[in-house]
Amino acid sequence: MMRVLITGGAGFIGSAVARRFISHSTDDILVFDKLTYAGNLDSLEPIAKDPRYSFRQADICDRAAVASALAEFQPDVLMHLAAESHVDRSIDGPAAFIETNVVGTFTLLDAALEYWRGSSKEKAAAFRFQHISTDEVFGALGEEGFFREDTSYAPNSPYSASKAGSDHLVRAWHETYGLPTVVTNCSNNYGPYHFPEKLIPLMILNALEGKPLPVYGRGENVRDWLFVDDHAAALMLVAKEGVIGESYNVGGRNEKKNIDVVQTICDILDELRPSPGGAYRNLITYVTDRPGHDLRYAIDCAKIERELGWRPQETFETGLRKTVQWYLDNPAWWQAIRSGKYRGERLGRLA
Repeated sequence: MMRVLITGGAGFIGSAVARRFISHSTDDILVFDKLTYAGNLDSLEPIAKDPRYSFRQADICDRAAVASALAEFQPDVLMHLAAESHVDRSIDGPAAFIETNVVGTFTLLDAALEYWRGSSKEKAAAFRFQHISTDEVFGALGEEGFFREDTSYAPNSPYSASKAGSDHLVRAWHETYGLPTVVTNCSNNYGPYHFPEKLIPLMILNALEGKPLPVYGRGENVRDWLFVDDHAAALMLVAKEGVIGESYNVGGRNEKKNIDVVQTICDILDELRPSPGGAYRNLITYVTDRPGHDLRYAIDCAKIERELGWRPQETFETGLRKTVQWYLDNPAWWQAIRSGKYRGERLGRLA
């Protein structure tokens, strides 16, 4: 049995990881989350009463709070998912991304190093700092090729630059201080409990409310899509079996143009929840593209498949249908968000 501290565990991916640890292991978990706009305790409701789950509201930039959590919980694994993660928001307000993603990661590394050095020999040997990152740090691809673990970094947005900085800090703490670290870089996630500023939930909910479906440019940008539960399974596997000092790419092998994603969502909704106003595709609206919008991301996940035996279980079609159905079945979750400050706009676009 392990003890796993999950930063950002009330967020989209973090809560999926937390739910998976409770449902697929005997491990104890502590979710450490500031509860910003994207953190939602309702996403942890399925495990809230489990005795192996605990929660602490705190900021990863608060050194004392981090040190206290480490000392009291005594984790075997620190899984770092806390991050500002929205590209459009990073264009409008980059300072928060530097503070959380760079300074916050440094604060965690600093506290984790002290905790690791002060642990017993047995405890120190079992400890690892697992850093969860994005494929956006690699920049943009042309029409061919894939991001590999050894691809050079070339971030093009404030968000991806801040994540690249955090990746480099983690590697530096391993190389310089010997801190046992492992890094994963993932493609675009989607699935239940996704905050509705991101493409897929935004399109689902805007469609259900009869609002325009804003698509940047002509929708030609390509992303690889990874179902969040498949990603959570990969992260749990890396936590237990990943090799210290290594990095692993995690992808869904589902390259899709943004316009194809939106049209598929419309078609599924036409089937599951027909609109009296006609086909949902009629709501698609093309808007001015955002600056620094990378054309294509595609990830080579052969390493984690070969070395750890992980493979995604969902195709894009099965995962997207499950996702649409979840939003149809759980209006209370997303209506609570939509009734607040966020109203379903695209952020960060050019005037």
